[in-house]
Amino acid sequence: MAKKKDKPFDFEVSLGQLEDLVTAMEDGDLSLEESLQAFETGIKLTRECQAALQRAEQKVQILMDSNAAPEDLDTDIDE
Repeated sequence: MAKKKDKPFDFEVSLGQLEDLVTAMEDGDLSLEESLQAFETGIKLTRECQAALQRAEQKVQILMDSNAAPEDLDTDIDE
């Protein structure tokens, strides 16, 4: 089954959303249900950000290990 993509992943936007969730949870103004939802969303955002960082690290490593031009690489860090 193909993965459906609505829009490209934006690392900075996701990181900002994660920071907002952490702040809201630390403030303690969320109900238990809201806190659980924020936690679930935070886990998803964390995993997406970690995957983007890993892709970027792999791309940097490939560039450092070879004379490959950036346009020759198959990896897209914004997936």
